[in-house]
Amino acid sequence: MRDGHFSRLIKSFKKRKTLCGFVIPFCNCQESPFTSSLGHYLDIVIVLAQKDFKVRYRNSFLGFFWSLLNPLAYMVILTLVFSFLLRVQVQGFAAWVLVGILVWRFFALGTNQGLFSIINNASLVNKVYIPRYLIVLASNLASLLGASLELVVLFPLLIFLGAIPSLFVAILPLILLSEFSLVFGLSLALSTLNVVYRDFYQLWDIALQLGFFLSPIVYDSNLIPLRFRLIYSLNPVTRLIESTRDILLSNRVPTIFDAMTIAASSVILVGVGAVLFNHMQERIAEEV
Repeated sequence: MRDGHFSRLIKSFKKRKTLCGFVIPFCNCQESPFTSSLGHYLDIVIVLAQKDFKVRYRNSFLGFFWSLLNPLAYMVILTLVFSFLLRVQVQGFAAWVLVGILVWRFFALGTNQGLFSIINNASLVNKVYIPRYLIVLASNLASLLGASLELVVLFPLLIFLGAIPSLFVAILPLILLSEFSLVFGLSLALSTLNVVYRDFYQLWDIALQLGFFLSPIVYDSNLIPLRFRLIYSLNPVTRLIESTRDILLSNRVPTIFDAMTIAASSVILVGVGAVLFNHMQERIAEEV
């Protein structure tokens, strides 16, 4: 962390109170990270999110434009391979696959950044008391900002490629927030496990590669055999991709099944992540 950002954080923390009294370096208080008011630390979260967002593009020649070139390059490659060479029969394949890529990128990058959030802020964890889940939250907020900007900037291209703008576009922020909750719940668990088991990120990298092909990014979910389709449809990322395509490409609202699956998955993942994070927070301070 840069000294300027760190100094600002220290000054902000010293002006705050917690249930244990004034916040001081190496505070030994045992406050649960989920009993603190988020509003009490809102400015801290904003500073951390800004820092994370800027660091991702520091010393990069193109900066944020890499976030646009990456999905565009994937779109071109996948369109050439699956639409022209393998003859996948999907109308408007370029726009169709780009929507899938954008949804998947938020999930993959968000969880990857969240996984390393505690380790990358080790100095903050060791020198200042702060509910540590806020560090994960800030990382995920930076990913949410990046995903939102990607969607806004690439939206004209989606329209050019066949997207249908309508009033249903107003639902997209809810889709993004739903995906954010999934990413946050997973990141709570992943960041904890990655501190305790430093090679855990290797397993998650493999899981993401598998998840890419288990989600309907480059193929239609109707190709899944009927006997597996119900299980396949319970994948929340699948439901997010299908819901986004419904809004942008089919001019219709997501189904009740989509909404219920995403909501249930979000509640479960956030709950499990919070329990695991809270249970292992003492080990986080020891291991980081």
